[in-house]
Amino acid sequence: SPSSRTLFSFALDKAADRIDFSFLGFQSDICNKMALAGRIRSGISVFKNISLSDSVSSARSFPRGGPLIPALRAYATDSAQKVKVPLALVGENGNFASWLYIAAVKMNSLEKIESDLSELTEAMKTSPIFAQFTKDPSVPRQTRLAAIRDVCDQAKFAEPTKNFLSLLAENGKLKNLDAIVKKFMQLTTAHRGDVQVLVTTVIPLPAAEEKELKETLQEIIGEGKKVTVIQKIDPSIYGGLIVEFQQKVLDMSIRTRAQQMERLLREPVDISSL
Repeated sequence: SPSSRTLFSFALDKAADRIDFSFLGFQSDICNKMALAGRIRSGISVFKNISLSDSVSSARSFPRGGPLIPALRAYATDSAQKVKVPLALVGENGNFASWLYIAAVKMNSLEKIESDLSELTEAMKTSPIFAQFTKDPSVPRQTRLAAIRDVCDQAKFAEPTKNFLSLLAENGKLKNLDAIVKKFMQLTTAHRGDVQVLVTTVIPLPAAEEKELKETLQEIIGEGKKVTVIQKIDPSIYGGLIVEFQQKVLDMSIRTRAQQMERLLREPVDISSL
């Protein structure tokens, strides 16, 4: 909301004023992409053959693998309550997101923490200096920690949110904040029974084809779950589409088909077998 953006802009700017940013270097990258035409409809029917053998229910109760901060582990396991994450995420960022989700559910603060992190990441988009500050490894640990706590206090974040962000600041993981929040949002979306589907094409899906795709996905995923289609434009796939949801990827792009054909043509042919 406008009031939230105003609040966060004030908080971020105030925190920035307390820090000497003269040692930070900034560069602005401008990327312009042109969408290429391509047919999409022919690939939609392929979804009906997708196997759903890997269900969400197979997700681990606790994430494994990757380095984890001991304090974060204790942060999520200080209660006897057992919490099962709705999606099995991999990698360090997935581990952080999973531990935060477990702690949030135990403290009955899932919605508040989700709201805090969502508003923080949105507000950071309007403050490039602060965004760069979170990613710069040369910023002293105490400076990072003081700035994050200042922002949390002024923005009136929940205590669990403040504690989690402080842990990231103390351990040099603020640079991963965007990725961790995206993973965390995947978990909260799955927690509500919603399914987000990322569809990559060279041009925006026409309304009729988006409707057909959504209906097909709903049939595959099942009733009782809300399907949300997120479109991504990527001219480099040349045509077709790539669909990603629930840790599944269905690549029907012309780029992938061309790569497969190239590999086939490079294979030696045994003439004697003809």
